[in-house]
Amino acid sequence: MAEVGVVLPTQTKWKHPIFVFFKDLRLVLKLDSLGKEILFIAAPAAMALAADPIASLIDTAFIGHIGPVEIAAVGVAISIFNQVSKVAIFPLVSITTSFVAEEETIERISKKEGKEFVHDDPKLENLENGPTKNDEQKEFVPDFPESPGKHTTVTGCITNKSKLKNQKRNIPSASTALLFGAVLGLLETIFLVLLAEPFLSLMGVKSGSPMLLPAHKYLTLRSLGAPAVLLSLAMQGIFRGFKDTKTPLYATVAGDVANIILDPILIFVCNLGVSGAAIAHVLSQYLISVILLVKLMQQVDLLPPSLKALQFSRFLKNGFYLLFKVIAATVCVTLAASLAARLGATTMAAFQICLQVWLTSSLISDGLAVAGQAIIASSFAEKNYEKATAAAVRVLQLGFIMGLGMALLVGLGLQFGSGVFTKDINVKHIIAIGVPFVAGTQPINSIAFVFDGVNFGVSDFAYSAYSMILVAVGSIGSLLALYNAAGFVGIWIALSIFMGLRVIVGIWRMGTGTGPWSFLRN
Repeated sequence: MAEVGVVLPTQTKWKHPIFVFFKDLRLVLKLDSLGKEILFIAAPAAMALAADPIASLIDTAFIGHIGPVEIAAVGVAISIFNQVSKVAIFPLVSITTSFVAEEETIERISKKEGKEFVHDDPKLENLENGPTKNDEQKEFVPDFPESPGKHTTVTGCITNKSKLKNQKRNIPSASTALLFGAVLGLLETIFLVLLAEPFLSLMGVKSGSPMLLPAHKYLTLRSLGAPAVLLSLAMQGIFRGFKDTKTPLYATVAGDVANIILDPILIFVCNLGVSGAAIAHVLSQYLISVILLVKLMQQVDLLPPSLKALQFSRFLKNGFYLLFKVIAATVCVTLAASLAARLGATTMAAFQICLQVWLTSSLISDGLAVAGQAIIASSFAEKNYEKATAAAVRVLQLGFIMGLGMALLVGLGLQFGSGVFTKDINVKHIIAIGVPFVAGTQPINSIAFVFDGVNFGVSDFAYSAYSMILVAVGSIGSLLALYNAAGFVGIWIALSIFMGLRVIVGIWRMGTGTGPWSFLRN
């Protein structure tokens, strides 16, 4: 037996919070209980997240065979639509997942303890401030059924569980998210239809440009699908909060298959060109929304008991934080696309293809971010900080490994497969120049996206916003300077710097044991 007062080396080795990122590194690929939980959430989520960008890639491939002007025009229009949509979508989906996970966990615990769940419980607000001193000292009690004869019987327990299983959930955050999604979607449609030409002009597509007409057609038609996009993604956020990522996957695949089938019919058979591509995409989004709404109505009572039960204040407060984060992030990407458009239609076409591949492959890591967010949010609601830490570390380690694999896949695929997107030899030449940046940044991108999920899981929305604003200031400066110095190459170097800075601010928060992670210093 060790002597009293002797401190073993293993007790001090990982004392500083920064070393938490190397915790249980040997277990990173192990399918233990945590590994299985991450896999069952992350795999369907990743496929669902990748499905829409892959459909956009297929859109790009079909449109690329119309001509370089059309693909460049659609590239600008997609960039505008995506950036405007993200301003509304990203905050809505992110806070919905965390809030639904917290409410569902607290409601489940309350029902098991025989208490009534109060929807405006201060516990929900306290989760955003991290654990208190008393919380940190509490030991997590596993959720096992009570022994027979103590407060209930085995038969009674089974009966109650059966009733709970058949009973619809009453989650006010779900109703709030749908309401916000519908309103924001309608506002986005009006916004894009009325301001389509000014936005295109801002992106470098002036009145005399051959890209103006096809870009305006595509953007106007695509904007009609904004309500469906926001509603479907709000519902995806709700299902993620329930740790159910399979339902959104099935709905997304159904919609994207419809899009892929309609694309060649409307573009070539009906001779609608870029308008046909936009119509196909809009119809697919409404199909996804209908499927998700039907499934959600079977599980959740979407009518809240009262208006007071709706989480308006929490959504608005944290939504504004993430709104600033999204604006800061999208300004960087939008500015990059705008600068590429100023280099001409050929360069813009190449940049659009590279950007779509860059985002498609990187967004696969968002599956891990979703898993991390849902598990961490539930663990914090249960005051199980050990599991929250383990989940955060595991998804970050997996994100890095996944990024290395994607770097190899993207590098080889884009180098030898650019002909899928275009037959123009000049566009293909410029794509080849961008391959090292698109592929080489994959590990950095993966970690950056996973860190978002980790921060959202602990409701650290304020830090996410403020840190992204600082990152954007540095990135915008590098974009302008490097664009003037190196053109297309300079844009991609600046985008690499942008993602690198996002990783640094993520490491800083958890690695210094500040904010919600203060318990790591104890």
